[in-house]
Amino acid sequence: MLRTAFFVALLIACASAFAPAPVAFTAKHTALNAVKLPNVAPILAGAIPATLIPSLALATEGTNEWLGVDDLRLLAVLFLGHWGILSLYLNWSKDFDEEEDFFGEIDYTGRK
Repeated sequence: MLRTAFFVALLIACASAFAPAPVAFTAKHTALNAVKLPNVAPILAGAIPATLIPSLALATEGTNEWLGVDDLRLLAVLFLGHWGILSLYLNWSKDFDEEEDFFGEIDYTGRK
């Protein structure tokens, strides 16, 4: 019984740790209100991801090499293999009509 009461008290203590603390003072005006900053936030919001994402794609995975491949011949085989499969798919699908429904002609007019 004592152990159960202890765990209930422990659970309540853990839950109360996530409650917001009461705030006695909040600032309505800060020093940033006095400074007129240029509106560069939208520019940076677009530029920073555009520069970081390509560098993250070349992740090293601990080998200090692109995509974790330490032999450039293997990297070339990986890229050429993917490009080969892509070229096979594009040659196979070039004669298909883009206006035709790929999944067959599904009649949605009769459904209600």
